[in-house]
Amino acid sequence: MPFPTLPAVFEATLAAHGYGEPTSVQAAVLAHNRPEGDLLVSAQTGSGKTVAFGLSIGPTLLAGEERLGRAGTPLALVIAPTRELAQQVARELDWLYAKAGAQVVCCVGGMDARQEARKLQAGCHIIVGTPGRLRDHMERGRADFSGLRAVVLDEADEMLDLGFKDDLEAILDSTPHDRRTLLFSATLAKDIVTLAKRYQREAVRIDTTSRNVPHGDIEYRAIRVAPNELELAVVNVLRFYGTGGALVFCATRESVRHLFGSLRERGFRVVALSGELSQKERTEALQALRDGHARVCVATDVAARGLDLPDLTLVIHAELPHNKAALLHRSGRTGRAGRKGTSVVLVPTTRRKKAEQLLQAAGVSAIWSSPPSAESIRAADRDALLNDPLLNEASNEEEEGLASALLAGSGPEKVALGLIRLYRSRLPEPEDLFEPSSESRGARPDRVRQRPGRGERHLLNISDQSGTKWFRLSVGRNSNADPKWLIPLICRLGHVTKNEIGSIRIFDRETLFEIDPRFADRFMQAVHQHPDDAMRIVPANDPDTAKRAPRRPPPKGGKKGKQKKSAPKGERGPRGVVGPPRQKVGPPPSGRKKIV
Repeated sequence: MPFPTLPAVFEATLAAHGYGEPTSVQAAVLAHNRPEGDLLVSAQTGSGKTVAFGLSIGPTLLAGEERLGRAGTPLALVIAPTRELAQQVARELDWLYAKAGAQVVCCVGGMDARQEARKLQAGCHIIVGTPGRLRDHMERGRADFSGLRAVVLDEADEMLDLGFKDDLEAILDSTPHDRRTLLFSATLAKDIVTLAKRYQREAVRIDTTSRNVPHGDIEYRAIRVAPNELELAVVNVLRFYGTGGALVFCATRESVRHLFGSLRERGFRVVALSGELSQKERTEALQALRDGHARVCVATDVAARGLDLPDLTLVIHAELPHNKAALLHRSGRTGRAGRKGTSVVLVPTTRRKKAEQLLQAAGVSAIWSSPPSAESIRAADRDALLNDPLLNEASNEEEEGLASALLAGSGPEKVALGLIRLYRSRLPEPEDLFEPSSESRGARPDRVRQRPGRGERHLLNISDQSGTKWFRLSVGRNSNADPKWLIPLICRLGHVTKNEIGSIRIFDRETLFEIDPRFADRFMQAVHQHPDDAMRIVPANDPDTAKRAPRRPPPKGGKKGKQKKSAPKGERGPRGVVGPPRQKVGPPPSGRKKIV
C-alpha cells in the first residue's frame, strides 16, 4: 500500500530514503489526518511513529506553501522523555524536512544550554527536547512558544512515569489555545487519557496495538540459568544468538559497570550506557554501535525506549524487568521496521515463577530452554567457518598470486590451520554452564556430601569437629536448588572455597549447609557486606536443625493458627518428662494475648 497523497516535498524525500509503503501506524495517522485536528495515538514501539507525526504536522506547518519561510519563532514543538530519544527524533525530522528548508533545534539536558540558547535566538522552525530543559529555556525567556502551530508528545506514558507531569503542564499552558496537539503513547492509561482531555480538543483516537499479542517480528526465549552463572550465560547467548548487534539490559548502574568490564575482558566489542555517564560518553557509545565499532551495548532501562539502533538483532534481559511494560519496551529495541529479532530472558532457577508471571502478563509465549552449551556454540562456529561467504567470493590476480605463494611455502594443511586459528582468535571462548533441570520439584530431602559415596570426592568432614557451624540458605528444591550451582554460589557470597563447605541438605523451601568453624565468622562477615535479597543466608542457631524439616511460615494476616492442647497433668510430655505442662514465661509477643 503506497503512502497517501502528501506534499511533493515529502514524497521526494521518502522516495530518496527508500520508503515505499507506510507502516500500520503511519497509514492510520495519515488516514485520519486533518490540518487542524488533534490525535491521540497508541502504537507499539519501533512502529515508525516519528515519521508518522512528522508527516502529520507537515501540512499544518507548510500552510499550503512548498517550503517553510525564514526561521523565526518556532512553529512546532516535539517533547520526548529522554535525551537519546529527543536526539534521535531531531535527526529523523532533519532528513524528513530537509527539502522543506526546516531548521530543527534539539534541547536536552546534559548539553551546552548556552549553545542551545544561541540557536533558539537565531530562529528555528521545529524544537525537539526533553521536558526539564524545555521548561528551563521557556522560563528564562530563551524559547518563545507563542507562535506554535503543533505540539507533539512522544512516549507520553514514559514522561508521566518519570515525573514530568508538572513540566508538561507548564509548557502546554504557555502554548496557543488553537494549536494542534498530537499525543503518542505505548499505552492509553488513565493518566494519559486525563492529560489528553485537558489539552486536546475532540481528538481522534487511534489504536494500532494488538492486545495480548506479542510483537510479531520478535522471537522470545526464556533460558533457565543457575543464579551464580548469569554472567556466563550472557556470554554464551551472545555467542550463539548474536549474529548482529546486541543490547544487554541490567537493573542497576553497578550491574552495567560489572558486566561491561567482564565482557570487554573476554574480547567482546562492547560499550556501556547508563544514567551516570556524561552526555558525551553516551553519544560516543551510541555512535560506536551505529558505526559498527561496537557490537554489544550493556545498558540500564535508560535505553529501553525510543532508541533505534541499526542491525540490532538480539536483546538480552540479564536481569528480569520490573514489569511487563519494561519487558516489552526493552524487547522492542529489536524487530523494528520489519526486521526480525530475538529477545532472550535469562531466568534464574530461583525466580522462575516470577518470570512466568511476567511473560504471561505481557502476553508473550516464550520458548523455554537451557543455556547454549559450549559444544553447540563451537559446532555453530564450525558451520559458520565452512560456509563463510568469503570462501566463495571472486578473487583478483594479486590475491591468487599471494595464495599460490602461501601454498607453495607452507602447504595447504598449514594454510588451512592458520585460517582456522585466525577465525577463532576473533571469537571469545564460550563458557561451560550447568544445565538446570526443567523439573521444579522432587520427592524427598537431598542429603549431599554428608558421607562420601562411590565416585564422590571426599571433602572436609566438618560434622565430626566440635563447634560445627550450620547456615540456612533461602532457596530449596522448589527453586531447583542443586549442589552443582549451590557450592559456587556459597563460595562467591561467603568468600570461602569448596573445601571449607561440609554437608549440604536441601529441603523444599530452604537449604542447610555446614561451614568449617575456623572460617565461619569470616564467612558471615562477607555475607553481611554483600547482601543478596534473592539469596539470604542466616545462621542456623540449632545444630540439630539439619535433622528436622524446615519450619512452616506463620499464617498470613497476623492471625494465630490453631493452638495445640497441652498434655494433661501426669501424662508424658513432648520430651518424655512426667509432670504438668510448662507455662510460657515472660511477656507475650506484641499484639497477642498471653497463654497460660
